[in-house]
Amino acid sequence: MLGIPEALTAAAAMALTVLACRALPFLFFAGRKTPPALAFLETYMPVIAMVVLTTASYTSLKWKSPPHGIPEVAAGLVVALLHLWKKNALLSIIGGTMLYMTLSAAL
Repeated sequence: MLGIPEALTAAAAMALTVLACRALPFLFFAGRKTPPALAFLETYMPVIAMVVLTTASYTSLKWKSPPHGIPEVAAGLVVALLHLWKKNALLSIIGGTMLYMTLSAAL
């Protein structure tokens, strides 16, 4: 286990690394035109990340045993429908989480 000085040093190193990773692209591309590949990633990466996370979350479901993935699929549908209706990510996530927790406790 780390002592307090080592833990503070590790936390400072991690914070500086994250800050550098966040700041370097802005410093590197300041005053330049964004390359097409980076513009593509900037546009489509959030959607790609969400598709990968959604797919990964459904691969571990046990479809043959009760409750047969009903809470997960229902919550996923509620998230999608709430987001299409209200265009509010926080509302969608909270609504889907509430439904999932309710169905998981009930089934």
